Amino acid sequence: MSLFGFPQVGASYVFFSCIKRSYQILWYTSDMNKRITVKAHLNVEQVEARYRKAQDPVERSHWQIIWLVAQGKTTSEITEVTGYCANWIYTIVPRYNHEGPAGIGDRRHGNPGGTFILSAEQQEQLAQELDAGAPDGGLWTGPKVARWIESHNGRKVHPQRGWEYLKRLGYSKRVLRPRHAKSDAAAQEAFKKTFLSS
Repeated sequence: MSLFGFPQVGASYVFFSCIKRSYQILWYTSDMNKRITVKAHLNVEQVEARYRKAQDPVERSHWQIIWLVAQGKTTSEITEVTGYCANWIYTIVPRYNHEGPAGIGDRRHGNPGGTFILSAEQQEQLAQELDAGAPDGGLWTGPKVARWIESHNGRKVHPQRGWEYLKRLGYSKRVLRPRHAKSDAAAQEAFKKTFLSS
């Protein structure tokens, strides 16, 4: 059975809206008003106190979600108040139920990030190679460093990574000032002397 002529998919109704010639499909599910619950790790007053005292904005928002759920608010009410989508609420609440108060907060702070392509020893070895000069006698460039990394790691590396390692190790682009092929060094010196004396 459909609602207002819109197709029904399971317990969901699909509404089509046309806004400035772009079409959006809006899913309204029966889960939007479903009440979710939290385990009683803390009582409502303790949750509210943590919400009010939180300094980190992400942690504060997470505590607000838990506090609203503990008060018996529906998912749609919580999305209106907090601005978070229902999926994120369905992520935060089970995390709190499973881990308790330790599950609340911005988990990005504990993320160490990716690992470097080169270890500390390999970076030291690369710095020594950079000081010794490029194997072809020219200057070190990003692609040359990338080839060096590939030869020592066996891992294909984009030339940009070579440039990043040059910057990380404190090396900058060094380009000699170009000289014209037909320049006369003696004439240039004579010009400098006459130009400065006049």
